Amino acid sequence: MNSSIALLLLDLQNEMVDPNGKIGAGGLARAVEERGVVGAAARALDAARRSGVRVAHVRLGFRPDYGDALSRAPRIERLKQSGAAVVGTWGTEFPPQLAPLAGELVVTKQCVNPFFNTGLLNWLLHGKTDRVVLAGVVTNLVVESAARAADDAGLSVTVLEDACAAPDPAWHAFSIEKILPLFATISTSRKFAAEVGA
Repeated sequence: MNSSIALLLLDLQNEMVDPNGKIGAGGLARAVEERGVVGAAARALDAARRSGVRVAHVRLGFRPDYGDALSRAPRIERLKQSGAAVVGTWGTEFPPQLAPLAGELVVTKQCVNPFFNTGLLNWLLHGKTDRVVLAGVVTNLVVESAARAADDAGLSVTVLEDACAAPDPAWHAFSIEKILPLFATISTSRKFAAEVGA
């Protein structure tokens, strides 16, 4: 069991990655498909499972009345109007290739930062994790936020570039090239699989 490393799959849920998703339909699902993000994330997930790396699936999910949505940003109003990411609906479930197994942590968040108001950091620290490996969408939102928060918490961070995407390729590129290297090592799903011997 390689408990010192944890793979965090961030917002790789139907609402984001499927063209029928209320968020994905706005261009994100197309970017996910063009970049092969789900396949790359599945490669990393399979490698993690075979090598004993801990896995957490993080998703965005709200009550039907959005009473738990604290952000006042314009994007949240658009999300409410479309009825996106309601817990218990197809949108908050995961594509078959990334479906959680029994025993894998599923974290539901109501904001960008996966560590805010969730038990994710406690789970990592309790398991004596000292490095997180990140894959997800959107690169310049949840992935960047997770990298910053994990770095602040004293964790080593790796971002799997091929398992991340943004609806605008320029956002992804800027985050990967300019922002994330300040907080993380940039890698790929294939390099991660080779590293953990899977």
